[in-house]
Amino acid sequence: MLGDVSTFPGIGYPAGHAHEMLFGFALAAVAGNQLGPMARPRLVLLFGLWALARATYLLAPSSLAAAASNIAFAGLLAAQVAPRLLRSAKKPRNKALPAVLIGICASDIAFELAPHVGWAAAELHILLSAVLLFALLMLFMGGRLIAPAVAGQFYRQGGNLEARVQPRIEAALIASMTVAVAGSMAASRALLVASGISAMISGLLAAVRLLRWRLWALRGRPDLLCLASGYAWLAAGLLALGAALASGRDPTVALHVITVGSIGTLTLNVMSMTWMLKARKDPSRSRVTVMGTLLVGAATLLRILAGIRVYPAPPLLLASALCWSSAFALLAGTLLSRSAARPHD
Repeated sequence: MLGDVSTFPGIGYPAGHAHEMLFGFALAAVAGNQLGPMARPRLVLLFGLWALARATYLLAPSSLAAAASNIAFAGLLAAQVAPRLLRSAKKPRNKALPAVLIGICASDIAFELAPHVGWAAAELHILLSAVLLFALLMLFMGGRLIAPAVAGQFYRQGGNLEARVQPRIEAALIASMTVAVAGSMAASRALLVASGISAMISGLLAAVRLLRWRLWALRGRPDLLCLASGYAWLAAGLLALGAALASGRDPTVALHVITVGSIGTLTLNVMSMTWMLKARKDPSRSRVTVMGTLLVGAATLLRILAGIRVYPAPPLLLASALCWSSAFALLAGTLLSRSAARPHD
């Protein structure tokens, strides 16, 4: 992005950088979280398509090979995940999860097709819609993950958490975010304003939901506070993004609050927690989780400062990238060390 390295043209411009953040990193994290058990050949095929899509897009983002491999990965992921989730969803609210996953995969496919079918002008709208779809996914999944974990800790402390999933707020979040996504797809100024207002409403609802979990009363659970901080970044990011869209300002800084702050924090914490539980370790004792969360938070704040141009942007962007990379390097080292130490079945 700064022009210091030209090895990977796919991430040397804003849309390409966003593409790999959303459809390379975040969509892979979603796949790992939602695929469930599957046959090894299909898993190998899916991973192979993802790896091919990354290589071709990084080296030749405008090529047909990059478009084809990305479309194949997104299409196969949707075909693998959506039918199972649709069959298992009993309540209308639960059908939001497969619908959002289909929407994210469809936005990836639309982005790949855009420059080849004369839709190049729509790329930024597609990326904005994708960010909002990921935000809706995190609002839904975050609530389903954080609420029972916090309720369980309150029970162990001898207390009780009445406000758990909060279905009315969840339903309102789904409705308001659906309006935000729909409005973001249009070039109409009025619809973008409606999208912004809906995003702000979603941010307020998410903040209310977070406050009702009473996280300040938890004892000895820094891991849950770290996980909830990702939800807090999401609420703040939606408020900032909504304000930017409604007022016609540049939404870049607000988008990074969601992508760097919320996606980064939640993915790091979910991966760390999942691996700790599989290794039969106590997640509350994970220093890597706390250090990683702090580093992602620092990366987010530095990216915000770079965006508002209080200080020269290049050093701040480099520092932000270093913090982000350090956080996931710590996580990778933890996963690899525990994998090596784990006895083979």
